[in-house]
Amino acid sequence: MARASSNLHRFWRDSSLPHLEARSIEDGHGVCYGWHSHPTFSIGLVTGGISEFRIGSDCHRISGGTVVLMNPDEAHACNPLGGRPWSYRMLYADAGWLAAVEGEERFRPLAPSVSRDLEVADRLGRLFGLLFDPVPDGTAKDEAARSFFTGLCEALGGGAAGGPDGGEHAALDRAADFISAHCTQPLRLADIAAVSGLSTSYLVRSFKARYGLTPHAYQINRRIQFGKRELQRGRPIVEVALDAGFADQAHFQRAFKRHVAATPGQYMRRG
Repeated sequence: MARASSNLHRFWRDSSLPHLEARSIEDGHGVCYGWHSHPTFSIGLVTGGISEFRIGSDCHRISGGTVVLMNPDEAHACNPLGGRPWSYRMLYADAGWLAAVEGEERFRPLAPSVSRDLEVADRLGRLFGLLFDPVPDGTAKDEAARSFFTGLCEALGGGAAGGPDGGEHAALDRAADFISAHCTQPLRLADIAAVSGLSTSYLVRSFKARYGLTPHAYQINRRIQFGKRELQRGRPIVEVALDAGFADQAHFQRAFKRHVAATPGQYMRRG
């Protein structure tokens, strides 16, 4: 007998903790993602089964007990192998909040992308258990999250990931910021190139090398992030679809499921 859809997707959010969001997938054999990224730092724990985790140019086969890490705007995809069952939990943390927890002025990308450290996995699993428990209040959950993230970089043994420097990267940052600020509007590649100061052909190649997505795919990804925020406010799906820049609700729902591996309706439900 197939499991009820309520067992497939569980989202946790707390209005007193806007810097955190979590999700749980108990039976993810049919839960598939396209290439996407998050503006947050994302960390996940595989709790069962086997899947393929692609990030940048790397591909990892991961199983129960594996921890995966994605820095903000790092393109990735994680999907089950051959329809096999698998389960996992994900936690999304605001990069600015996380930098403050680490005592830094700005977020430092973390490495590596995959950890099989049993202690880190156990600590993350206990944090998820607390977050999804309806009894503890927001203060207890916030303290637990801070405790987990404090010193995470050292616990992983990988340190901070090296970040690109130079004028070219500043130009790509300008392009990404422009897309993010105007993601719900129709954008021409020529306009993005003008803001960055790069030629259109060079922009497309360099942008994808930096972010793992073309400028257009990056814009769609940002529209989905916009849509998630508006859905959290309880707005009707059709209104969110149009405000996010999609032609209609059906187009929005297809793109949303490809990026989030859940429908907008499933995302709006919690517990």
